[in-house]
Amino acid sequence: MNEPGRGDGRSIIGRSLERQDARDKVTGRARYTVDLAVPGMIEGKVLRSPYAHARIVSIDTSKAARHPGVLAVLTGADLTDIDPYFGQAVRDQPVLAIERVRFAGEPVVAVAAVDALSAEEALRHVSVEYAPLPVIRTIDEALAPGASQLQVDRPRSTLFPDVQDIKPDVTRNICHHFSFRRGDAARAFAQADLVFDDTFTLPSVHHFPLEPLGAIAHHQGGELTVWTGTQYPFAMRQALAEMFGLPQSRVRIVVPYVGGAFGCRELIPAAPIASVLSRRCGVPVRVVFSSEETARTSSRNAGRVRIETAVMKDGTLVGRRAEIHLDTGAYTDQGSRVSKKAGYRVVGPYRIPHVEVNSYAVFTNTVSAGSYRGFGTPEVCWAYESQMDIIAARLGMDPLELRMKNLLKRNEEYAQGDRPIDSDLDLALETIAKEIGWHATRRPGEGAGLACAVKDGGGTRTSSTAIVRLHQDGSATVLASSAEIGQGVQSVLGQIAAAELALDPARVSVTAPDTGVTPFDQRTNASRATSLLGHAVQEAASRVAEQVRAIAGEALGVSAEACRLESGGVIANGQRLTFGQVIQRFFRDAGGELIGHGYQRPAAGLNALGATASFWEIGLGAAVVTVDRETGAITLHRYVSLSDPGRAINPAGVEGQDLGGAMQGLGP
Repeated sequence: MNEPGRGDGRSIIGRSLERQDARDKVTGRARYTVDLAVPGMIEGKVLRSPYAHARIVSIDTSKAARHPGVLAVLTGADLTDIDPYFGQAVRDQPVLAIERVRFAGEPVVAVAAVDALSAEEALRHVSVEYAPLPVIRTIDEALAPGASQLQVDRPRSTLFPDVQDIKPDVTRNICHHFSFRRGDAARAFAQADLVFDDTFTLPSVHHFPLEPLGAIAHHQGGELTVWTGTQYPFAMRQALAEMFGLPQSRVRIVVPYVGGAFGCRELIPAAPIASVLSRRCGVPVRVVFSSEETARTSSRNAGRVRIETAVMKDGTLVGRRAEIHLDTGAYTDQGSRVSKKAGYRVVGPYRIPHVEVNSYAVFTNTVSAGSYRGFGTPEVCWAYESQMDIIAARLGMDPLELRMKNLLKRNEEYAQGDRPIDSDLDLALETIAKEIGWHATRRPGEGAGLACAVKDGGGTRTSSTAIVRLHQDGSATVLASSAEIGQGVQSVLGQIAAAELALDPARVSVTAPDTGVTPFDQRTNASRATSLLGHAVQEAASRVAEQVRAIAGEALGVSAEACRLESGGVIANGQRLTFGQVIQRFFRDAGGELIGHGYQRPAAGLNALGATASFWEIGLGAAVVTVDRETGAITLHRYVSLSDPGRAINPAGVEGQDLGGAMQGLGP
């Protein structure tokens, strides 16, 4: 049944509509950062360190500066008139290396020239003398007594409130230490029938998006405009404003089409490099990294997870201790956040009353580790779900039965202060088990496995703003700043607004992020765009709808509550006004538009992460494989992925995201 005042618009929700960007992308009309050509633009290139750890003794750029076509050559020593550091949690990463390099591939020298070839040739004329320093490659080397100190204390970033509690100990190469406790773990372990103690390791993983990282910057007249495919346009604006000492009103970030992200497009390092070059040259500068350079910018943490689980003979989990060490690389980046999330989520989707967790992010001389699809969750889920199979085998239990026995139920509390679980995990697990024929007889060499995870979704303490404009021809525009990184969010936001206004979705446009035009949104990550920014869009559209009903009610001589929106117009007592007629009446034929604002504030409450989860993300997987006992070759015969998105606004988009995530997880 339709709600009072709203017509058939709600039928739009739950329909698999064509994406707004689909035709541009498949026909080649979509223009990415690498395709843009700003008038007067020149090209920037970067010389990178071949050493993982070294002191910079000297840099001679004189020959490079004289090379034909070169307009600027910059080193870290040339950036003394700005704050040359940036970072999401700690401002510890220099735009260009200052005095020391901390990983192989760190930017050392930047050149701007009339074309890319001239810039690349000029870099070959740069001479850098390095004094190699001891290289710390692993977590164990970093934590060893007497290990070289890789970082110094640097100011905290002001970009995000949830990183203000970071606890570094740079003298021990610890980026952050997160602890999480509940109950009495020591007592639980003392009283348990069995204790399982297992350690799991995980490698670094790179994102490899189809489009490499890049940016175009134009710094002129005390104003800076940057075109880049960032997931964080407003954080990027703030970071660059602080770097150059500019008001945020004089820094503009424009986000074009983006060729995939997966977490690697946050504070894109190409942007500050292009910005300092443009500031020196006075013209727009484009810096585009190669795929190899992009891989040397960010990765998922390597690490190890030690889990001790106290278990009763009947399979009841009563306690868990975990010690997590994640390699965050040379700079903090997202290291503090990842270690917090991993530590909080290592309990898994299970009812474990007594918990003691210590999670560490550790500095090494490797590429900085940042966000990568659900950061903190894959690392620990791999560990705790592997141990669940170990426990089941030792107890002689069916792994499915063990999980079902301990799964959290809907409305159970994950942790004190957090929102209750909002999904039926047991039903989901039963569903995927049935899909792969869990109880079927297996052939020799064939096996089946399953896994289950929950993740606090939406990020920690995030906010969003949206604006909806209803034009005098009855069409609408949504202004929102969520980056379209392949997930289909702009189409979904348009669908939400269309539903609220009872409009044909084809008459709703969604504007790409542009900090000079679109309103504030903290970031595009953590599956928050549809769930949180979508609420802001819904509220903004609802406020427009309220205005329409009020104006129409006055014109038709009825109450606003008696007016119903339907098919781009208002109906009451057998009379109909189009949205255009409503706007004409309100503005007395002078022309105009109705505007609504919507806001999404952080969830109330406090958990170990600093704020209550906005919602829970549910993910399950099940597989059937065979293993060749002679060669070790693994053949995947079937994989089933299950998620619980609630009511899917665009089901085809949800399915596409789920399939894409599964394929990326499986790898080539």
